Amino acid sequence: MNKLLILAGGLGTRLKSALPELPKVLAPIENKPFIHYIIEHYQKNGIDEFVFLLGYKSDLIIQYIDNNFSDLPKNYVIEKDQLGTGGAIQLGLQSIEDENVFITNGDTFFDVDINEMKKLHINVDCTIALKPMSHFERYGSVTVDSNNHIECFNEKKYCESGLINGGVYLINRNKFLHHLLPFKFSFEKDYLENSTLVKNMMGYISEGYFIDIGIPEDYRKAQNELPTIV
Repeated sequence: MNKLLILAGGLGTRLKSALPELPKVLAPIENKPFIHYIIEHYQKNGIDEFVFLLGYKSDLIIQYIDNNFSDLPKNYVIEKDQLGTGGAIQLGLQSIEDENVFITNGDTFFDVDINEMKKLHINVDCTIALKPMSHFERYGSVTVDSNNHIECFNEKKYCESGLINGGVYLINRNKFLHHLLPFKFSFEKDYLENSTLVKNMMGYISEGYFIDIGIPEDYRKAQNELPTIV
């Protein structure tokens, strides 16, 4: 369970005003791109092989990683067409033989203890890192039972408090690929949210630092906060 897929192929439409020429994962945070912090964080936490799922301006991302992490055990999987998060994961898993694999969004940093996630991930399809949050409407909430089994994903609306999907997953590769999934689909909408009645999924609740740079406001927030975390 020491391999990580990083979803880094998106167009970054909502961040175009702040980064008109760069993919989101190369958004600079104190002279280092966002993905630099993600790589360093997971290296420190025991990940020993990285698979970068790329699409938009993949050449820029590859150039940066090769120049700055030359000794990093890594692989690049490049989608020719936009496959959605689910299609990209499905393509990336073809290059991995491990039964269980970590996945993270390339525009999200969530300081979770991956070893604690592993302890929950026993005979389940997927374990999702969940972040407790207050006064939010940008994210949908996630409902879990008393044993932290995921019961349902709720639509985006204002919540006084709740759990959100933090964008870090531990997935059973064989169970995921066993399903008859389309070539192009959303991992969140078409796999996770449509699967709560037929799949066994756990929620790992973490109070660790969380930032999603998908919008300019939170990207600016990350400038001050992220360098003090990693």
